[in-house]
Amino acid sequence: MTSPNAPLRTPLFDLIQKQGAKFTSFAGWEMPIQFTNLQQEHQAVRQRAGLFDISHMGKFTVEGEGVLAALQGLVPSDLSRLAPGLAQYTVLLNERGGILDDIIIYSQSPNRAVLIVNAATLSQDWDWLQSHLPGLTWQDLSGEKVLLALQGPQALGLLQSLLKINLETVPRFGHLQTELEGETFFIARTGYTGEDGAEIMVSPAGGRSLWTRLLELGAVPCGLGARDTLRLEAAMALYGQDLTPETTPLEAGLGWLVHLESGADFIGRSALLAQKKQGIPRKLAGLQMQDRAIPRHGYAIYSGAEKVGEVTSGTLSPTLGVPIALGYVPSALGAVGQTLEIEVRGKRHPAKVAKKPFYRRSS
Repeated sequence: MTSPNAPLRTPLFDLIQKQGAKFTSFAGWEMPIQFTNLQQEHQAVRQRAGLFDISHMGKFTVEGEGVLAALQGLVPSDLSRLAPGLAQYTVLLNERGGILDDIIIYSQSPNRAVLIVNAATLSQDWDWLQSHLPGLTWQDLSGEKVLLALQGPQALGLLQSLLKINLETVPRFGHLQTELEGETFFIARTGYTGEDGAEIMVSPAGGRSLWTRLLELGAVPCGLGARDTLRLEAAMALYGQDLTPETTPLEAGLGWLVHLESGADFIGRSALLAQKKQGIPRKLAGLQMQDRAIPRHGYAIYSGAEKVGEVTSGTLSPTLGVPIALGYVPSALGAVGQTLEIEVRGKRHPAKVAKKPFYRRSS
C-alpha cells in the first residue's frame, strides 16, 4: 500500500532511476537533482543539448468564449496582442500587486489556451483560476501529460530530426501541435535556461519514447541542480524565492510584462499604479561576489553597518566561474556597480551590483 505522504513520481521515474540519477524532494515530488554532476550537465546545455523531465509542473487547459479577455482580469500583461500560436510569460497577482505565481499562457485559438504553472502552487492556482473565472471550462492535465524541456544550441536540431514540420517557422515563444507515430505533441519554443530550445507536452507513453530517442541522439539528461544554476545565470526568477506574494513584478524587474498603458483592468492594477507613482522602494538586484565566497538563499546583504536585504538565490556560476546572486535591496542601492557586502558563514564579503542577466547567449 502506498503511503499518503509518499512523494509523487513522474511517468519517467523508472527510466531516470535506471540512468543513475540522484533524487531530491521538490514540491512533493521525487525529482532528479543530477545524473552525472552539475558542472557537466550545466555545460551540456550551454554548449550542446540537455534534456529535463519537468512533468511535475502544472498543466491546465481552458476553453470558452473570449478566453483571453477573461484571463486578462487576472494578469498585468496585455493579452489582446496574443495571437493564436504565441505565448505570454506573466504573473498572477493579489490585490496588493504581490505575485501569486509566474505562469505561461499559450493561446491556441480565440477560445482555447494552455497554462503552465509551478508545481508548488498548482493547487492554489487551480482554485484561484476556477473561483475567478467559473464561466470557463477548465481541465487539469497535470497527471495525464509528460512535460520535457530540451535546451541548448543543438536542441532544436535534435528535435527537428524526429519531426516533419519545420521548427524554424516557430518563433521564440511560439508553439504548435503536431503528430508523431500516432501521438499528439504540443511543442513550444520556451524554456528556463537562457538557451534556445523547446518544451514538449505529450502523453506518458509518448514522453517515455521521446526521452529515450532524444538521449540516443545525443541529448544529455539533466537534473534540477543544473536547471537552477542555468536559470540563475540567465537571471530568471524562481517562485517561492525571488518571487512571492509580498513582491510585485515592478520590484522583481518584471516591469516589461506589466502593460498599464493598455488600460486593461486586472487584480492588483491599483496597487501597481500606486507603487509606480510613489516610487518603487526596492529592486531585485543581480549581485556578483568580489571573492570566492558563495552566497545562498537567506544570506544577509549589507550597506555599511546596515542590513539592507537578503539573498533570494545564489550559486557559483559554472559558466562565468564566479559566485552570483539575486537579492532585494533598496532602489537607491540597486544601480550597477554599487558596492555592497553579503554575510557568508558569519563573515561579510564584498559584492557589486551587476547587470542582469549574468549570462546571455551569443545568438
